Amino acid sequence: MSATTHARVEELESDEEREAPWWRDRAVMIPVASGAAFVAGVACEWSGAPTAAVVLFWVGLLLGGSTFVPGALRKLATGRLGIALLMTMSATGAVILGHVEEAAALAFLYSIAEALEDRAMDRARAGLRALLKLVPQNATVLSDGQSVTVAARDLTRGQVMVIRPGERIATDGIIRTGHSSLDTSAITGESIPVEVGPGDEVSAGAINTAGVLQVEATAPGTDNSLTTIVGLVEQAQAEKGQRARLADRIARPLVPGVLVLAALVALIGSLAGDPQTWITRALVVLVAASPCALAIAVPITVVSAVGSASNFGVIIKSGAIFERFGGIGHVAFDKTGTLTANRPTVTAVVPAADVTEEQLLAWAATLEQHSIHPLAAAITQAAPATSAAAGVTEEAGHGIHGTVDGGVIRVGSPRWVDPGHLTDRVRDLESQGMTVVVVHRDGAVAGAIGVRDELRPEVPEVIQTLAGRGIGVTMLTGDNERTAQALAARAGISDVRAELRPEGKSSAVGELSDRRPTAMIGDGINDAPALAAADVGIAMGATGSDAAIESADIAFTGQDLRLLPQAIAHARRGRRIVNQNIVLSLLIIAALPPLAITGVLGLAAVVLIHEVAEVLVILNGLRAARTHHATTPGH
Repeated sequence: MSATTHARVEELESDEEREAPWWRDRAVMIPVASGAAFVAGVACEWSGAPTAAVVLFWVGLLLGGSTFVPGALRKLATGRLGIALLMTMSATGAVILGHVEEAAALAFLYSIAEALEDRAMDRARAGLRALLKLVPQNATVLSDGQSVTVAARDLTRGQVMVIRPGERIATDGIIRTGHSSLDTSAITGESIPVEVGPGDEVSAGAINTAGVLQVEATAPGTDNSLTTIVGLVEQAQAEKGQRARLADRIARPLVPGVLVLAALVALIGSLAGDPQTWITRALVVLVAASPCALAIAVPITVVSAVGSASNFGVIIKSGAIFERFGGIGHVAFDKTGTLTANRPTVTAVVPAADVTEEQLLAWAATLEQHSIHPLAAAITQAAPATSAAAGVTEEAGHGIHGTVDGGVIRVGSPRWVDPGHLTDRVRDLESQGMTVVVVHRDGAVAGAIGVRDELRPEVPEVIQTLAGRGIGVTMLTGDNERTAQALAARAGISDVRAELRPEGKSSAVGELSDRRPTAMIGDGINDAPALAAADVGIAMGATGSDAAIESADIAFTGQDLRLLPQAIAHARRGRRIVNQNIVLSLLIIAALPPLAITGVLGLAAVVLIHEVAEVLVILNGLRAARTHHATTPGH
């Protein structure tokens, strides 16, 4: 790892340590104090203590304003206009007209709405740590025939690494000597290990599960497939972080428009009549155009919807994400661990003519119970019974053999164990997406066993539901084309992109997002760049890796994929409520200024209408907490 990478990890860990509960969070407690001062001021006003009331209103105004006024002014200095600037202008106008109470109310409502939305977000978790931990700190290399330990970041092209069983590969390379099985789930997402030998390319982060390998580095330790993943995630998250929220997009043209309107009212009115009257009306126009309801329209709805979504197992990390989620028109699925259960199981047993299925499984399982290979576990679990074995020997990357019931049994990949007359049958099983092992007894073919990571049972229903709602579906996988197509056919997915590395998945998601707003759902470290690049990244939380969860925008705490259409339905309903609130807010902003200009409404009437609108927006936004319209998984 580079020094920059280490610094990044330390920075993220420090951020995580600084996270505090809400009652110790300054960003929450200041708006709370602002509200307390405002309520106390109202109480003093009603009890006949006007001086104390004014003091408390000023305290509430200054506290609430401190959370957004400085930021609004900093953005203004760089030419960026937002909802906070409009709120600042409105509060200022109310103060100039002598209505500190109304200004304090505006400041409190906006500051608490913003604080609630920010609190609804998961704090920026150290999403890259899980990725970077895949790179070992040190590597063993050959130097003058001797094994020497060096820092992984110091590796250079051409050096020969020695990779022992259980160790991760520190950088990309080509195998020079040795045979083994590699767990490449961190790179491809495929749960079944890959058999490798001399001449095969290997990637940083892959785990050597069996024999000793000598690997010639083809990339330096600081610039390999894993560092590429980290770079992709950081870039995608930075780009996503720059996207403006809906309310701010509306505020951009609204701010200069309101300023120009108020200035024209003051100028033209002063030329045609009493300057004091028209300057006062201009200030009333400024308050009339205040986006009070607009400022809380999105946050109140988001807080309600995000909170209720967590009750059925959907964790949404921010309001901006919730807004985007409601507009999703396409979903890209990772295969392994998302569409499948990530638990390889025996799905086909093909015995030779003079062998039963039970015998074949028992012979294979008797040997495989001595192996740590994931396929071995699947075969052992499928066997009705096992016998005693003698002379068991496992050849890394080739298979395992020993004596069972008086016969010499050999079990291994068709690449190393000849399937003989079952060759066509083995190819057929592989075309169905299975990984096949061949069993020999005393040198003769005894049969073949097919193992496959099976489709989750609810997947066809989920795909059909999404299609019925007009949402497109694509499957992305690092697995081979044949396996991917076989599984996609059973799932009901026609658009399949196979044999993708992490950067390939990220590119595919980018291409889909160019056409329609796209969500990506996955669970593996290899999915992190695609999750970060998608309009909305969704991680399968219960089985997902830390990197997937932390790179995603939404995490599912459960494993049932029926959460997906339920969550989308919930977000779409919330989006409709947000739109309703925004339309109401904009209608008020459009209607009040003309009435203020003509003198039909004074400041008191304008403030009253705004407060009534805020109550309506809040009540409507709270409806987003209801979830009974969504289909509950399992029903």
